[in-house]
Amino acid sequence: MASTDTDITIEAPERPLRSAMLRGWRCKCPNCGSGALLKSYLKVNDTCTVCRQELQHHRADDAPAYLTILIVGHLMIPLLHYAFVTWRPEPLTLFTIFAVGSVGLSLYLLPRLKGAVIGFQWSRYMGGFGEQR
Repeated sequence: MASTDTDITIEAPERPLRSAMLRGWRCKCPNCGSGALLKSYLKVNDTCTVCRQELQHHRADDAPAYLTILIVGHLMIPLLHYAFVTWRPEPLTLFTIFAVGSVGLSLYLLPRLKGAVIGFQWSRYMGGFGEQR
């Protein structure tokens, strides 16, 4: 009789998705919620200053930019249509207002969506976060 080796797998503890993404949205560490996630506008800290969670292996890549474009487009296009049909402002006035609004909303959303994507990756052990079991 041949003995069979069984693989022993260690189950990783489940990480909460919602709280990790909300912490990321607030630009805080997805693990502890206290340390800063970003050290500048979009640059991610290598480690959390509070809990020492390694953050450098995130792979947010282009997801925050795509999500920002999606959200800003879906908010501003209906507003642009409504403003044009309702008030018929001068084209230059309409362009100026919506250009400033789109840029402002994009600048507000981009770091928050990057934090939320990093929180999602952390909670699901994606990328380098999966090696810390």
